[in-house]
Amino acid sequence: MSIATSSEITADHLAVIPKSVETQPPAPAPIMAVRNVSKGYGSGATRVGVLNGINLNLREGEFLAVVGFSGSGKTTLAQLLAGLVKPDSGEITMDGEPVTGPGPERGLVFQNYSLLPWLTVRGNIALSVDRVFQSWSKTQRREHVDRFVELVGLTHAIHRRPHELSGGMRQRVSLARTLAMKPKVLLLDEPLSALDALTRSVMQDEILKIWQEEKQTCLMITNDVDEAILVADRIVPLNPGPDAGLGPAFTVGLERPRDKTELNHNERFKHLRNAVTNYLVAVRQRARSRETQKGGAVEIQRPDIQPVDLTLPRKAILNSPI
Repeated sequence: MSIATSSEITADHLAVIPKSVETQPPAPAPIMAVRNVSKGYGSGATRVGVLNGINLNLREGEFLAVVGFSGSGKTTLAQLLAGLVKPDSGEITMDGEPVTGPGPERGLVFQNYSLLPWLTVRGNIALSVDRVFQSWSKTQRREHVDRFVELVGLTHAIHRRPHELSGGMRQRVSLARTLAMKPKVLLLDEPLSALDALTRSVMQDEILKIWQEEKQTCLMITNDVDEAILVADRIVPLNPGPDAGLGPAFTVGLERPRDKTELNHNERFKHLRNAVTNYLVAVRQRARSRETQKGGAVEIQRPDIQPVDLTLPRKAILNSPI
């Protein structure tokens, strides 16, 4: 399949999706809304715009995947939704109320596990439970922690510390710690990017299983198109930065549960993967062309150094006379 030019991106890439995939059911009211949000870092001449004009609706109960290249601002978007950073302009709301900071109704699973090394599996999960459910009795909190330890399959390792766990087990602890807060919105910031392929595949199934059991609204950040199609109801590409914006939403439209082996032979899966991949490739080419035309050749300031004339007589190493 050929790659579209910048002027053909939307039409060509939406056209390859089958009609059954394009058809969208009536959209429920969003639980979270992002309105014209922009974010950058630095100031003056050193300022770098990361996100610009972001508009997004996160519908209650859906699984939304935001997919894009590394460095496009995906983590910044997750941090904005979690309330860890504030937008420079625009507004983020949850249930109609402005998001002004972090809160237990929004749980974020980080790329790095962010576990406290001196605490056990139970201790790391209890840290969030004790903070959020302070009115509960000690017995209630302990039973709640044990439930989520069992949910991620770590009952046998409940007394181990992070250095005694594999990468996949650490990520399960991080996931359980966030889920135990019972957030209304679960934000996953590339939680599987540091795992090997086999562990990643197992964790994809775990996340889907937990999502289906807990019935939470979920937004996953990823750079893997196949992963996005496997887990999500909708896929929204994040265009390359600087000043990255969101591309058109792709409705997955595949029945659940989804089997990875069967998906490889599913025509709708193939069409959707090609559409999303080709869109991302095309917008990256357009961004590179724009930067080349805008910046041109970068002028390098060289130091004013004069070369030494080696034909002139010089003293010997042992300071002997010339």
